[in-house]
Amino acid sequence: MIFKHPDLICAFSQRPKNMSLAFGDTRYSLLNRKKFLASLGINHQDLVCAKQIHSSRVAYVCEKDKGRGALSYDSAIADTDALITDKKNIPLAIFTADCLSIFLYDSKTASIGLVHAGWQSTKENITTKTVKLMQNKFNTKPQDLDVGFGPAIRDCCYEVGREFQDFFSDGLKLRNNKSYLDLAGINKKELLDLGVRQENIFDSRACTLCQNNAFFSFRKEGESCGRMMSVMMLK
Repeated sequence: MIFKHPDLICAFSQRPKNMSLAFGDTRYSLLNRKKFLASLGINHQDLVCAKQIHSSRVAYVCEKDKGRGALSYDSAIADTDALITDKKNIPLAIFTADCLSIFLYDSKTASIGLVHAGWQSTKENITTKTVKLMQNKFNTKPQDLDVGFGPAIRDCCYEVGREFQDFFSDGLKLRNNKSYLDLAGINKKELLDLGVRQENIFDSRACTLCQNNAFFSFRKEGESCGRMMSVMMLK
């Protein structure tokens, strides 16, 4: 769990259970989803997923979307990397293996957002765009948001090329003449600049590469890598 609230389910899975229907060994992915979600009190057939493409597109999810991507990858919401909703009993999911999952919860308006933030989406300010859409749709105020960061590759391990200096003015750390990207730090600064309170940001601090025994890491494992699920639902 990232944070607890009686009206919210908010969790992420761990390896060895692959939750993706498109990446890694998918033979048992549906069964893995069913067991993991059942432990949270969620029907796996209700899940809403996106075909993540490292974009900054955010989709509003409502009742008609229930079950999209639950049983097949092809039925997921296309070309999307963040989901928001104010509808109860609609579980949102994103899938990661180094990218950062960001959980957004506004208890005042009973609304949620779930973000898939890799470096490309972060460069395109996907977190800001998600919060802005929550403001437009639900009248969310950033200072009311609770935010959680799931497992991701951290700046201890996320070595990147020097060209990243052209993409990010903050969040790059130089060690031994190598550049390392602080994906969580960049997104945290973005949230603070929007008005989210420091004390309302909860970070798992888990590094998927350092803790590869517990989490999938694309950087470590390559194309055969499975995916963790981050899931969020209003009750």
